Amino acid sequence: MGKAGLPYLLVDAFAEAPGGGNRIALVLDARGMDAAQMRQVALKLDQPQVAFVTDWEGLSFEVRYYTPSGEVEFAGHAAVALALTLAREGMLPEGSKKLYLRAASETLPVELVYEGDAPSKAVVRGPAPRFRDPPLWRQVQEFTEALGANERYLHRGLPYGVAFTGLWSLFLPFVAPGLLDDLEPDMERLSELCAGLEIATVHPYAPLGPRSFYARDFAPLLGIPEDPVTGAANAALGALLARAGVVPRWEEAVKLTVLQGHKLGVPGQVEVRVEYAPSGELQRVYFGGTAVLAESGILEL
Repeated sequence: MGKAGLPYLLVDAFAEAPGGGNRIALVLDARGMDAAQMRQVALKLDQPQVAFVTDWEGLSFEVRYYTPSGEVEFAGHAAVALALTLAREGMLPEGSKKLYLRAASETLPVELVYEGDAPSKAVVRGPAPRFRDPPLWRQVQEFTEALGANERYLHRGLPYGVAFTGLWSLFLPFVAPGLLDDLEPDMERLSELCAGLEIATVHPYAPLGPRSFYARDFAPLLGIPEDPVTGAANAALGALLARAGVVPRWEEAVKLTVLQGHKLGVPGQVEVRVEYAPSGELQRVYFGGTAVLAESGILEL
């Protein structure tokens, strides 16, 4: 961190072209930086989130994630963007198909998918799925009203519930994607309800086809009114849908695609795969997608 400044990259995860998906700032060499310096860099870069690679050995990379307000444990879009960028920037042995991101809470394996010689997608194994008892119908009605809708718009054939693959989220099924774009949440009321139910985000979704869905994600308690495209929440949605048996299972896995970010003008796509143990229990959830470089620069410190 001398006079030369600190190189950084801005990468759009879950996007096919710059300007879509969910943007993350990456600092690929943050060796020797302390927490105060990382916080300062996060503030100066003024991006929703920054991932710092603080150390590495072979295929294992130590990562810390910061927002302008402080450190966070995990970010799904960051893991996808970081894995692809490490491969493209030559920080992995050529042709590597797997790497490991060591974060504060756990180490996540990431698979790289190639098109020809170039890495095109990253697939992250998310934290193991967990579920809580579904909220009372009265609570579902309260959340639906706080989103700016009413219960007539809820899809009775799809599951609602609270699930976790990194963050606890409430999932509410709507009849059609257009209804999601019409939502105008009361963020203050939504914050109160999220705090009461002890969840981080509210994730309304609607079917597009048998294995494809459209979603939005509201996280006012995290200081994010609407998150553009989310890895962890869509992985949990996949787990909820798999557990309810509403998405066809092929080869002992449920595969689905979630589109998100369109209302915000940053369309993105997340691919989710839910795998079962031989006992029939949900065992693992994977989420993945593409990422594209939007900008590179040097931050003067």
